[in-house]
Amino acid sequence: MNVERSELLAGIGQDALWALIEGRHGDPFSILGPHQSGGMTIVRVYLPGAEAVDLIDATSGRVVAPFSIAHSSGLFAAVAASRTGYRLRITWPDAVQITEDPYSFGLLLGELDLHLISEGTHYSLSRTLGAVDMAVDGISGVRFAVWAPNARRVSVVGDFNAWDGRRNPMRLRPSAGVWELFVPRLAPGERYKFEIIDAEGTCLPQKADPVARASEAAPSTASIVASSTPFRWTDDGWMKGRSRQDRLEGAFSVYEVHAGSWLRDLKDGNRSLDWVELSQRLVPYVSDMGFTHIELLPIMEHPFGGSWGYQPLGLFAPTGRYGTPEDFAYFIDRCHGAGLGVILDWVPAHFPTDVWGLARFDGSALYEHEDPREGFHRDWNTLIYNLGRNEVKGFLIASALEWLERYHIDGLRVDAVASMLYRDYSRNEGEWIPNQYGGRENLEAVEFFKHLNSIIHERCPHAMTIAEESTAWPGVTKPPEQGGLGFDIKWNMGWMHDSLSYIEKDPIYRSYAHGTMTFGMIYAYSEHFILPISHDEVVYGKGSLLTKMPGDEWQKFANLRSYLAFMWGHPGKKLLFMGSEVAQPGEWNHDGSVTWDVLDRPQHVGIQRLVKDLNGLYGDEPALQFGDFHPEGFEWAAADDAVNSVLGMLRYAPDRASSILVMSNFTPVPRYGYRVGVPSDGVWIERMTTDAREYGGSGLVNGAVSTEPVPAHGRPVSLSLTLPPLSTIFLQGPSP
Repeated sequence: MNVERSELLAGIGQDALWALIEGRHGDPFSILGPHQSGGMTIVRVYLPGAEAVDLIDATSGRVVAPFSIAHSSGLFAAVAASRTGYRLRITWPDAVQITEDPYSFGLLLGELDLHLISEGTHYSLSRTLGAVDMAVDGISGVRFAVWAPNARRVSVVGDFNAWDGRRNPMRLRPSAGVWELFVPRLAPGERYKFEIIDAEGTCLPQKADPVARASEAAPSTASIVASSTPFRWTDDGWMKGRSRQDRLEGAFSVYEVHAGSWLRDLKDGNRSLDWVELSQRLVPYVSDMGFTHIELLPIMEHPFGGSWGYQPLGLFAPTGRYGTPEDFAYFIDRCHGAGLGVILDWVPAHFPTDVWGLARFDGSALYEHEDPREGFHRDWNTLIYNLGRNEVKGFLIASALEWLERYHIDGLRVDAVASMLYRDYSRNEGEWIPNQYGGRENLEAVEFFKHLNSIIHERCPHAMTIAEESTAWPGVTKPPEQGGLGFDIKWNMGWMHDSLSYIEKDPIYRSYAHGTMTFGMIYAYSEHFILPISHDEVVYGKGSLLTKMPGDEWQKFANLRSYLAFMWGHPGKKLLFMGSEVAQPGEWNHDGSVTWDVLDRPQHVGIQRLVKDLNGLYGDEPALQFGDFHPEGFEWAAADDAVNSVLGMLRYAPDRASSILVMSNFTPVPRYGYRVGVPSDGVWIERMTTDAREYGGSGLVNGAVSTEPVPAHGRPVSLSLTLPPLSTIFLQGPSP
């Protein structure tokens, strides 16, 4: 059928035509795809660079009609017998492509999806926004969708269209500000970004997908279409096993890991291990050491490795540095198979300013605040999420659920909570905006945390949330219905700072700082605490845990042994950063590896063996677990002996069915005949001493010690003990 060019472009004004040609048109479906005109079905496609295009019958594969050139820039048009059932055969300079027309498909997202996105309550965003491989009308391809309400035009670009933003402009769903397009015959593995023209007509740097489930490894920045095929999990027993509450009540000992620097392959260019290799090396090691959980520094995609993951831009994508999303899921599955829980560091407080990321995503302050007094962190040169915006809250909550639901993660440690709770965090007077009541509290962040934790605990009963919160904000681990924020555990930063400041002192001065080691028990049960010796304490000139210790080499190791055992004896869950368990001499270097060769030296092997045995004792003894969260499980045995720098703690199982006495001597002077009152008459058995020769100590032991009818510390019977120098000992009491 011969049709005039004017008929092929009927109803299209010159301005609209040039907007399409120049890649500025915000409604490409009004021109492209099949359209009725004068009793004809006209199909238009815009394919710059194509030499010819034919319209093919979808059923028979025969050519229905060749396309005519409607504009020399690459706009083709043809007359079809009907609106449905056609394909395109595109002749490129070096290939012939047969495909369906992206502009022949109808609306993709449902009205309910759009409503929930706008409301901030769509908690399965990665199945709605981003790139989802799927079939539409029986045709396989990828549905792209992105939230950019203030954009004039959005296109999806990638290798499949030569990164040409004119080729695949998207359809706007104005009720939610979401742009969508189905590109047929694409498959997982494709690289892509979004090209956005802002409200002023400026074409922005191409943007990575905020909801991408896979990304290129840095320094590349493209998003990757991830497979929607479910992972093959083998952890049903783990996921259906003990509840979150049971796990929190028992032994809870965390090994904190930076995946890229736990172990490097020196024979292969000092490269980091991938997830499969870590499942083979890290998982059995942590299990053998007796830890209950691995906590990973942020593994969400991040542009700068030196941020250790704390400046992420891909909150739905495991970093490509260590393998594919499937590889990461395999690692989690292997952890669960070995009886290890996995906790991820998660960063909802801020994001970096990289132009291809979230910053001014559609040309406006979309994810961040417009006003830098609310929207910019000067400490980290990052942008702050606008928690007053429903879509942003929904984006963050959906990210949290992505890790817990898709990847079976057991818990999220939420970074920098204090920076979110206070509007004046790290700001001087006049540099921050008060809340509606004139106060410094960030009310939007408070409500966000309450909602986040409520949703997580409702949808993921197995999962826990942990707050890195460094202030005295009340009720961090209380349920929202009781006025709290709803976290399960809070990092005890006060205990960490106090105890490290004490143990770093020369023993001759420790008597003057005795209260720093007892002060933590004043507030120990105000929250559910974990005692963190984290990566932050062994970097940036702070030295390793070993080098913090005073004295000669023997005293350094003895101090470290005593301190670690005191930590395991003290109420609160435990967290230790990698390398500390082998007394690594140097501070952590994210470009290096734990210095495993120190295990050629007996002193370092002794520290490693001690940590393993501490985990074993902690896991075996309810008396060392119950008092972590319950005040009736703890008493001071000796709290006021500042002169001798001796501390004694009594730990009790529920109903006092068993008891453990923990005694620490923080001087290099052995104490013979040291008397301490105990609650039970009979024989107390020494379960552990850090002065044991197998740990590198001098070998002073108590063995079995019988009580004597000598009152001490307000108790009618007491023990006469030998307290080795710079040591901590554990004694098991007789059954009641």
